[in-house]
Amino acid sequence: MVQDAADSAMNDRRCIVTGESADPDGLIRFVAGPDGVVVPDLKRSLPGRGCWVSARRSYIEKAAARNLFSRALRRKVTVPDDLAGMVDALLTRQTTGALAMARKAGDLVSGAMQVDKTLRAGRAIALLHAGEAAADGVRKLDQARRATVHLGGSDVPVFMLLSAEQMGLAFGGGNVIHAAVLDGRGGHAALRRLEALRDYRTGSDQRPRAAGADTGHLAVAAGGHGTAKETDQE
Repeated sequence: MVQDAADSAMNDRRCIVTGESADPDGLIRFVAGPDGVVVPDLKRSLPGRGCWVSARRSYIEKAAARNLFSRALRRKVTVPDDLAGMVDALLTRQTTGALAMARKAGDLVSGAMQVDKTLRAGRAIALLHAGEAAADGVRKLDQARRATVHLGGSDVPVFMLLSAEQMGLAFGGGNVIHAAVLDGRGGHAALRRLEALRDYRTGSDQRPRAAGADTGHLAVAAGGHGTAKETDQE
């Protein structure tokens, strides 16, 4: 009976906030740990009854505020004060891990000059700026991106989701200000993680326009960052 209940919960992938069913990739599973504390199960592998919430920060905050986890999990549970922040941190870790794998596969480059060349060659599928990136550096690379589009190339999405330190983790250390994701298996896996983190933070699939960019799709990190000098790895 316990296993049947768990199987039923896995099959009923319905957001406890909206009541709508969705693909697993658009939902985040939660379970109650042995101590009754709600735990995010991003890999969808933890045992026991689970519940699902749309993979948007705002929905997780609503589920916590409305005490929906206890109702869905059919037991009294404790919701961590910053459950949405915990999920953000886990998604960020997945993203940096995917970027590291892309780098090992040769599908990620850093440094303003290398990124510029990659964009102009039409090899990039995504452009990344650290939250600390200076407006001038962002503008220059956007010019390269737009020049490629003008010549018939793809209008690659632009992401500003990670700090320079977080981006540096994908390169084995240091601060990275600008990077480009390349068209390859590892690159596309990293792009999916970037899109998931963007959608989680923005609450939708809409991507706000970059400051100083007239056609780019910029996803800005929640909370924002200050401007720093361009100290990118070359």
